[in-house]
Amino acid sequence: MSAPLVADALVEQAMKNTGLDRFDSNSWREGLDVLLADYNKSEHPEPLLARMSGNLVQMLSDRLSTTDYLAKRPELLERPIERPLFVFGMPRTGTTLLSNLLACDPARRSALTWEIEEPVPPPTTATLKTDPRAIAKLAQEKAMLEARPEMGKYYRNSAVYPNECMFFMMHDFKGLAYESRGKLPAYRDWLLSTDMTSTYQYHKRFLQLLQADAPGNWNLKMPSHALWLETLLKTYPDAKLVWAHRDPFTATSSFCSILSMAHRGYTGQIDYEWLGEDCPYQAQLHLDRIMDTREKLGHDRIVDIHYADITRDPMAAIRKLYADLGDTLSAEAEAAMLAWLADNPQGKFGKHEYALEQYGLSVEKLAPRFERYLSQYDVAREG
Repeated sequence: MSAPLVADALVEQAMKNTGLDRFDSNSWREGLDVLLADYNKSEHPEPLLARMSGNLVQMLSDRLSTTDYLAKRPELLERPIERPLFVFGMPRTGTTLLSNLLACDPARRSALTWEIEEPVPPPTTATLKTDPRAIAKLAQEKAMLEARPEMGKYYRNSAVYPNECMFFMMHDFKGLAYESRGKLPAYRDWLLSTDMTSTYQYHKRFLQLLQADAPGNWNLKMPSHALWLETLLKTYPDAKLVWAHRDPFTATSSFCSILSMAHRGYTGQIDYEWLGEDCPYQAQLHLDRIMDTREKLGHDRIVDIHYADITRDPMAAIRKLYADLGDTLSAEAEAAMLAWLADNPQGKFGKHEYALEQYGLSVEKLAPRFERYLSQYDVAREG
């Protein structure tokens, strides 16, 4: 039987690795405890247990490093985050494509993959894409894609592309990325009902660190912001909100496929039955919570964009989005977006294949879950 992961041992290792021993708060502890209690119920092959352990230690180490840096430069916590833009929706609705295009706009500041992974010390504006840490990760990325080019078809990412807020919100141990690492129903249910205030407060602190010497108007993306919009707005009351829409049946199928890879990577096997239950539940919850929030805040508080539009005519969709946001799309930004699209054509690394039937699902079986959504929104069907 594999040895259980122990929270105190993980914390001790993070402190040893960093030489630091002070967290800004203990808000992360409950999530870590709930996660480990659920995770330790199952057997895990030793290499995958070590992978999970290493990842958790890294999250703790990043929190320690973030706390230490901000303690040395406390004035950073006085700097505002003004009118940040958040892209969200149910998973697999084109939020990555949209975020990558928005990041081409020099008027926007995105949290890039490499700086999320190595936030201390934060970059300067001049070194956002030339920092040695970025260059090293680009080299690793190139080697990975040369060895396994098929990986590029699942998730369009790069060291110098924007990445999800999830990967630093995880420092508070509240995030669906943890839930994807196996069958973890207790952690999922706790997460979907817990107060996320501390996580969004930490989110702001992390951005204040990143913008220390590289400021700008933030462009941010994470599908599951959809679940906590009211909490998000308590931290960022002037946030701009963008909802990405897509055929929910296709998106759910893709969601199942992506999570199946996470299962394989952290447990060594895929629980198709669980994914067929879990992914539709989460997909519906994302949609329902957005619609509930919109009913409270007013329709115009959230701007819509459709996957079908952005894949058919990306720049027309972007121009409309900017108009709806009241923003100006500069000629420089448009040229940069067109260049990115030319360098990243759909299917560049192959087509991501997936099917509902693999998970015991069908359009007919899922239809009741998406009846409310499809009755309110004219979403192009893909199947």
